[in-house]
Amino acid sequence: MPACAVLLRCLPLFVALLLPAPPASAREQLYATVEQYLRTQTRGLPGQVNVSVGQLDPRLQLAPCSAYEPFQPPGTQLWGRATLGVRCLGPANWTIYIPVQIQVVGTYVVTARALNPGLPLASEDLALQRGDLTALPAGILTEREQGVGKTLRNALAGGQPLRSDMLIAPFVVQQGQDVRLVTQGRGFSVSNEGKALNNATEGQVARARTASGQTVSGIARPGGIIQVTP
Repeated sequence: MPACAVLLRCLPLFVALLLPAPPASAREQLYATVEQYLRTQTRGLPGQVNVSVGQLDPRLQLAPCSAYEPFQPPGTQLWGRATLGVRCLGPANWTIYIPVQIQVVGTYVVTARALNPGLPLASEDLALQRGDLTALPAGILTEREQGVGKTLRNALAGGQPLRSDMLIAPFVVQQGQDVRLVTQGRGFSVSNEGKALNNATEGQVARARTASGQTVSGIARPGGIIQVTP
């Protein structure tokens, strides 16, 4: 075949490669802006994040817009199924709402076997599974260490996802125990002795009576310490 004929046959392909791609439609630009916003806002979530943007009603007519501003409506959390707002910054002035979905694939804690309440959980009592965290109840544990040392409120079968509200934290201050009262401020620290008046887990309010009979309150800390605010 003559070289010129080959060149003529290939010319349309070369021209197609050199021509610029057709511009994205206004809706494609809108969806791309929303998707980029979601990826930016969910960057810190634990696990592999997948986002998808729902489609607008094709019958919806929107005035031309040169710039879009996505925003979260009040009370909206970018977790699971949600709704995102988008406002046009000009030249038109409109606001729409688009359904979106945020999937977070990561590990979560389940019971390794059937467990009864009353005994502190050990690491071997717990196992890790992988799945969509947004499809699980709130308060799900994502690390074994979050459950180790705590006890169950109720018996659980094996393979059950573990939530924080299913657990009872151990007391770090127990009623009648000798405790150390620590008061810290800017440039000073004062320590005193006392006797605990109630049980408290870490972070709860604990009360104690000093040797002089004064009752003080503070935050329970591990090691029988009550942190008193000056």
